[in-house]
Amino acid sequence: SMGASMGTIGGLASWFSLSLKSAFALVGIGIFATLINPGITQMQIKLIAVGCCIFFMFVNILGVKQAGRFQIILVLSLIGILFVYIFRGFLFIQPQRYVPFMPFGFGSVFATAGLVFVSFGGLTKICCVGEEVKNPGRNIPLGMFLAFSVVMFLYAAVVFVTVGLLDPAKLANSLTPISLAAGTFMGKTGSIILAFAALLAFVSTANAGILTASRDSMAMSQDCLLPKLFRRIDPRSKTPVFSIILTTFFMIAVILFLSLENLVKTASTLMMLLFIFENMSLIVMRESKIQSYRPKFRSPLYPWMQIAAILGYSFLIFEMGKLTLSITGFFIACALAWYLVYARKKVNRQAALVHVIERLTARELVDATLPDELREIIIERDSIIEDRFDHLIKRCEIIDYDPPSESERKAEEAFRVVANILSGRLAIDEKALFDLFIERERQSSTVITPGLAIPHIVVKGNAKFDIILVRCKKGIIFPDTPQMVHTMFVLVGSCDERNFHLRALAAIAQIAQSRDFDKRWLNARNIEELRNVILLAERKRFLGS
Repeated sequence: SMGASMGTIGGLASWFSLSLKSAFALVGIGIFATLINPGITQMQIKLIAVGCCIFFMFVNILGVKQAGRFQIILVLSLIGILFVYIFRGFLFIQPQRYVPFMPFGFGSVFATAGLVFVSFGGLTKICCVGEEVKNPGRNIPLGMFLAFSVVMFLYAAVVFVTVGLLDPAKLANSLTPISLAAGTFMGKTGSIILAFAALLAFVSTANAGILTASRDSMAMSQDCLLPKLFRRIDPRSKTPVFSIILTTFFMIAVILFLSLENLVKTASTLMMLLFIFENMSLIVMRESKIQSYRPKFRSPLYPWMQIAAILGYSFLIFEMGKLTLSITGFFIACALAWYLVYARKKVNRQAALVHVIERLTARELVDATLPDELREIIIERDSIIEDRFDHLIKRCEIIDYDPPSESERKAEEAFRVVANILSGRLAIDEKALFDLFIERERQSSTVITPGLAIPHIVVKGNAKFDIILVRCKKGIIFPDTPQMVHTMFVLVGSCDERNFHLRALAAIAQIAQSRDFDKRWLNARNIEELRNVILLAERKRFLGS
């Protein structure tokens, strides 16, 4: 939406933040080894994390189905244990532990919120495996909302119960506070069960992080922002093996060389930076008014929710201190350097931002690359299998008819223009075609509904069929018709194409009746947008025709 340079920054931010979050989870797995051996060293904890990282790498290389099933089992087990902890622990909380509620003021709350923000980063990452999701228009938004609701409840409830069960000193000095709190009302068995639940949480986060982070690098490679090697798919497992391996080695390096606090701060900073770009992108896409931008889910309270989010994330980054600001600046500089050295020479795509500028300045800034790309995304998202009508529309002639005088807007003059184009495409005499259009109009009007005409004629020969689309914003004047015609579908075919001729008429009827067709047709800004209005209209496909 904002161009390849911002795409490079956003893509790398997503990839690195998820990898850092997963590395943090793997270190958490190592920390729980202290429950078995309290004398374990920090390096031994990191080596355990590295071993787990390699294990999850192989799980993900085996395939997304295996990784997904493993993830489902982990998450359901974790949620079940946490619900038991919340509802049983609530009976034993001591209200005096909540006083004072914010002893260090709002500043510390905001700083901590920024620090733990990485915990919420995975809620949107279902988008990273969007190509492997059935019915993505429904399941991706639903999955995100369900995840957000469940996680918000669990985080708030678990923290509330844990604070109410533990002395502040014990809470501050423990790396396993939930297990410690469970022991106060469930004994040693409770501590072991909650330790197991925490392990499940870390395992789930690590596994999902490798799964989605590797897809970020694969997607960037598909957009030519990273080398081709990242998008290679193993023919047996159908997974991006190189992306998974490189993501794993990056996580191992982070585990071995970054401190836990800096790891979390870096992950949270990059995650918030990514969300800032995502909210900016949504605003740009909405304001571009591109006809082929048709999301299944539309964000409410636009644009105020997005503006508030951008300001909120920026505030949290600032409140986290100089280190986070330095990380942000250094990361942006490195990402831009990669774009200038590698990606700029590889990418030839237009940003939606250019379409926003086009609305304010010169139309010649805009080309058809982005609308066409969005069209292909919709075709893949909605599992549209193109039929012969689609293929004809892709290569048909489209006329944006805008004659200067009213006399030239008569149907006869429009037919002359159409006949001239068709004569070259079908190798038929221009006058013969014009006479057929006039004769067809004399027999009965081809104006089907107010504003729409479908002139269709039969010509001599074999295997001849063509379509021409005509738009006239001022309106074409048809005889004996009071309303102006803004849309003309012109069909020409030989007798042997009679069956397809009828199917094309049926397709046009469905397109013309689709929601907002007239509005989209009249608001299209160029020929390719007109073409996309037809190609993306909802209709039944006639396969094999």
